[in-house]
Amino acid sequence: MLRHAAMNLLAQREFSRKELFRKLGHLSQDSELIDDVLNQLESDRLLSDDRFVEGFIRSRIQKGHGPMRISQDLRQKGVDSEEISLALEAAEADWYELAEASRIKKFGEAAPSDQKEKARQIRFLQYRGFPADVVMALF
Repeated sequence: MLRHAAMNLLAQREFSRKELFRKLGHLSQDSELIDDVLNQLESDRLLSDDRFVEGFIRSRIQKGHGPMRISQDLRQKGVDSEEISLALEAAEADWYELAEASRIKKFGEAAPSDQKEKARQIRFLQYRGFPADVVMALF
């Protein structure tokens, strides 16, 4: 029953192991049984944290999010920091170019007209998860 539920969830989208553990925890209180099911899914290559992280990073980059925001979201999904760092390096994203594209998409080509507008754009890019050095390099 748990394996079937897990496979139904995985058919919809990728999940991290911890995320799937939480979801299956609603169906059964037996954590050993859940671990066994997850181990079997991993050995069958149906569950992979690496594949989940790679796809998650790719989708967030396409949405215009920066490395800090992506990292925070992945930690909330139960992925460890070292794996996140390695995956972000492997993504080889140009964070400056991505930040610039996000700014232009939101605010247009023109540079900010005054300090208030500049501060608003900086806050937007920081919220999106771009590091301060990348954000300040745009202005």
